[in-house]
Amino acid sequence: MIVTVTPNPALDLTWHVERIEHGGVHRADAGRARAGGKGLNVARVAHAEGADAVAIATVGGATGEEFSAELQASGVPHVLVPVAASTRRSIALVDESLGDTTIVNERGIAPAAGEWDALRDAVRAALAGGAARTTSGADTPDVGRIPANGPTSGVSAPGSDAGSRRVLVVSGSLPPGTPADVLPSLIALGRDAGATVIVDTSGPSLLQAADAGASVLKPNAAELAEATGLDDPLDGARELLRRGAELVLLSRGAEGMLAITAASDTDLHVVSARLPAPLAGNPTGAGDAAVAACAVLMDAGIRDPGRILRRATAWSAAAVLMPLAGDIHPTWPDLEAAVVLETSDSARDPRADTVSRAESDVSPASDQKDTR
Repeated sequence: MIVTVTPNPALDLTWHVERIEHGGVHRADAGRARAGGKGLNVARVAHAEGADAVAIATVGGATGEEFSAELQASGVPHVLVPVAASTRRSIALVDESLGDTTIVNERGIAPAAGEWDALRDAVRAALAGGAARTTSGADTPDVGRIPANGPTSGVSAPGSDAGSRRVLVVSGSLPPGTPADVLPSLIALGRDAGATVIVDTSGPSLLQAADAGASVLKPNAAELAEATGLDDPLDGARELLRRGAELVLLSRGAEGMLAITAASDTDLHVVSARLPAPLAGNPTGAGDAAVAACAVLMDAGIRDPGRILRRATAWSAAAVLMPLAGDIHPTWPDLEAAVVLETSDSARDPRADTVSRAESDVSPASDQKDTR
């Protein structure tokens, strides 16, 4: 079972325009609104591909009512924890002429102490197989209504046996003012339940996740450099592994993706992946699809970095081909078959390291991290 946690969810609003002109007026067809945030996107992809997954998030205010209604209609298994603050919004403007996307994210408002406790309780229950399983009728919460207290469950996945595997995914940003113990406490819940913990975040939270014992971290190159203060990505990955991570999945934009593990106390084992040609589209959900691939394979007991990286690269690319984050194109098996993998072991001196790279500087997708 896969449990995803989105500490700072957003109502995603997406418009496609012919061309974005600075300072100009733009007309577009009706936009799309979708319950979003990185953990929600991970759960959508995993659920669509047949995995047993449940998404947990906070929700509040008028925006939260729209968020809740869309998520209920989607059929994605979920548990929503009511909070006083309104759910934030994320605005994506897709420039169809250039094939790129401009994003504006509201920062969000941190839940109160009791609301964080309720979120942790929901995660604990889901990891124990105790998430509510309402499907229809009176047991289903009213669509669009946020109860005054207590989490509500949407269409939920079946409970899992005590001996089954579990994967906890904590994904996205933390709202300003979040207490320092929130992320470590969520990771501890996963570890206490015997789950593999995957964290996709940025800034100081990335180091905090490694220190707390997250199994897998999924930064991009800029986030890794910002968090560690190290310009060399292998240096940065080495630091995360030293702090306790087991696997670093590193997005490098035009240079593809890396899966980095510790070969010894000083050396790294590095697998690189790429596609033979670039893809144009909407990259905002590419990183989330990569995390979903990792979670689904680990939930199935597959931990080989090469297999995980191949699937992550394919699903990331397949996400770029879709108009909205949280979906992947059905041709992903063809993309997976086309992925090129190369391996290398790094030396003690990371600045002397070389990672085998493709002759063509292309990537499956640009991981435009929005830290939602």
